[in-house]
Amino acid sequence: MHKFLRTIGFSKLHTDMQLEPLIERAVNDKYKTLVINGTEGSVIEQYQLPVAPSMGICVVGERTADGVFHRNYYFPYMRSYDGTLTEAGSVERHLEKETYAGVLEDFRSGITLIFYVTNSLQLREAVKMQLQLKARQAFLTGLASEGKILLPIEKKEEDPEVLKRKSNERRRLFEAARLGDQEAIDTLTETDINMFNEAQHRMLTEDLYSVVETSFMPTGVECDIYSILGEIISLRVKENVYTHENVVDMKISCNDCIFHVAINESDLVGVPAVGRRFKGKIWMQGNIEFVEDSIDDQPDADN
Repeated sequence: MHKFLRTIGFSKLHTDMQLEPLIERAVNDKYKTLVINGTEGSVIEQYQLPVAPSMGICVVGERTADGVFHRNYYFPYMRSYDGTLTEAGSVERHLEKETYAGVLEDFRSGITLIFYVTNSLQLREAVKMQLQLKARQAFLTGLASEGKILLPIEKKEEDPEVLKRKSNERRRLFEAARLGDQEAIDTLTETDINMFNEAQHRMLTEDLYSVVETSFMPTGVECDIYSILGEIISLRVKENVYTHENVVDMKISCNDCIFHVAINESDLVGVPAVGRRFKGKIWMQGNIEFVEDSIDDQPDADN
């Protein structure tokens, strides 16, 4: 049973047997999204069962030559239309099955972001056709099993252009440091030390979440699970058409990155509102948009 099914409104399902009618409905209703050739006359098929706007259950399996469909795996999904551009995006195949993890080396938070790729079947087709692809952008979403709402903090009004310049400079430093630029590494280290000292001083008289505005960090042993604290930019409550449970879809700004987070309304502590903050643990997933890598983009073999 997938842990994050409750996120999209299935909190009362506890076994795969309870889920089976929904899986069969996805396949039998023929809401097919992609088909690729398999082996020995079989085909790999992907189905989606929408349960609320932009979210549902994705089912992937193999249909043999005699017409019998065998499910390989399923997962809950949420779709976003807010893309994150990338120049250093890549994918790695999981060992257990032919699904993929996306990797963004140039993520704005300054960390290497790893997430579950929801359009793995497209990658399988590209690998089979031996296409040279490169990631252009990723549409990131987070599914949360629990979370809470925090009040906003008082912030000084800053010029948007100044904030944009600071953000671009920080990204430039992160990229330079990743490539081994010692001056950039020293600058970032000094900035971190100054920030740490300032935080320690403020912690003497302030609450932790008054000092920390947003945060984004890996948590646990699974590489695509993150603990986040971010500001709510917009939100929408959606109803699961099968269970009539409400799902809160929040557009979050976290460490200069924008993405959507969904959570079952019953698992959310506090009242969400624009300007308030969400704190919780999420399973990060995303749809990667690829473009064909031209020969001119390939590195020179002599270098």
